[in-house]
Amino acid sequence: MRGLRRWWDDTAGGLPATFWYLWSGLLINRAGAFALLFLSLYLTAARGASPSLAGLVVGAYGIGGAAGTLLGGVLADRWGRRATLLAAHLTAAGLMAALAFSRHLAVIAVLAALVGVAHSMPSPAFVAAIVDVVPEARRSRAFNLQFWAFNLGMAVASLLAGVLAEASFLALFLVDAGATLAAAVVIALKVPETLTRRPAVTPRAVVGRRPGLHTALTDRTFLTFVGLTFLLAVLTMQTSTIMPLAMRADGLRPSAYGLVVALGGALIVAGQLFVPRLIEPYRRSTVLAVSTGLMALGFGTLTVADGLPLYLGAAVVWTVGQMLAAPPNAQINADLAPPELRARYQSVFYLTFPAASFVAPALGGLSLEHLGERHWLVVGGLGLVAAAGHLLAGPRRERRVAALRAESERPVGVAR
Repeated sequence: MRGLRRWWDDTAGGLPATFWYLWSGLLINRAGAFALLFLSLYLTAARGASPSLAGLVVGAYGIGGAAGTLLGGVLADRWGRRATLLAAHLTAAGLMAALAFSRHLAVIAVLAALVGVAHSMPSPAFVAAIVDVVPEARRSRAFNLQFWAFNLGMAVASLLAGVLAEASFLALFLVDAGATLAAAVVIALKVPETLTRRPAVTPRAVVGRRPGLHTALTDRTFLTFVGLTFLLAVLTMQTSTIMPLAMRADGLRPSAYGLVVALGGALIVAGQLFVPRLIEPYRRSTVLAVSTGLMALGFGTLTVADGLPLYLGAAVVWTVGQMLAAPPNAQINADLAPPELRARYQSVFYLTFPAASFVAPALGGLSLEHLGERHWLVVGGLGLVAAAGHLLAGPRRERRVAALRAESERPVGVAR
């Protein structure tokens, strides 16, 4: 019992109550966010859309997501984290209910794009609020718990979605809307506004300009990190875009693909809470290099994979890499952001994921068609490039974080 308590203290101890309410809202939201998992099936089975038209509608959701990420970052820094979270959740719940009763494909497409905006707006605000309330020494653990909650919620959503979709598509959308509304209630009742106004602390490269979204978009140290994260996201997207095609080419059934994906999710849910203590003694750039290297090894192994056992073994390797990368990746992203631009920086960072969700299938499909199994050597090579990039960029990032910390701690009115 004493050992269990010590493990819990190392994993989640010392985190403020506001964090746990944010965490609960995220978990509820993710566990209920299952309607979009079946949007393409709903459009083809219930609304008579062709597969190509269904793909365009789902693509509209993705485009809305990119816009919502940037909008959420700007609003979270201007309105506040709580106001942005509430506006996004309430809007998403209303749009999802409207989507449940819509019949015309054009209306559904517009609503899907708007839902994409509303679903993506909370991400920068969530992370910015966590950074606002969690002491720096505990942030790695907080981000680790956030990643764990996200994956646990998605696992629950996947299970519930299948059951509800077989029973009623209407119920699928309405329960999704209800879960989003429940998350909004938790935020409204328990999460205070965490944004505090303070004198601007901007990187030297942009001193003299009025701080805004352009600050993040012209911050070379930050953009280098975003670029490396984009490579990591491209690797991660292989599991949901290109790997199913490769497994089918190897003669494996869809159930085999489901088993590989389920194994990764199970590993994250079972093991993610142990990661902070494991990586704590090491520099973040080193952890990211090792984690990205493991992902490169896992995906590179698929070059010789022709049966389920090798796919499962490779999945273990790349999932461990993902688990190790999650806390330092989020921590570095938070550390590089000036406090008054925290959510804007988050929004630029989160653009890597919709970008990767487009690039991975578009270029990956061509690569697989022309290179065959050698496609996985290219993917592994990208992972090794990212690993080397983290080692090379690490010292500059650390100097930048130290400079930002010194500036933020300088008493107001003291010249730089």
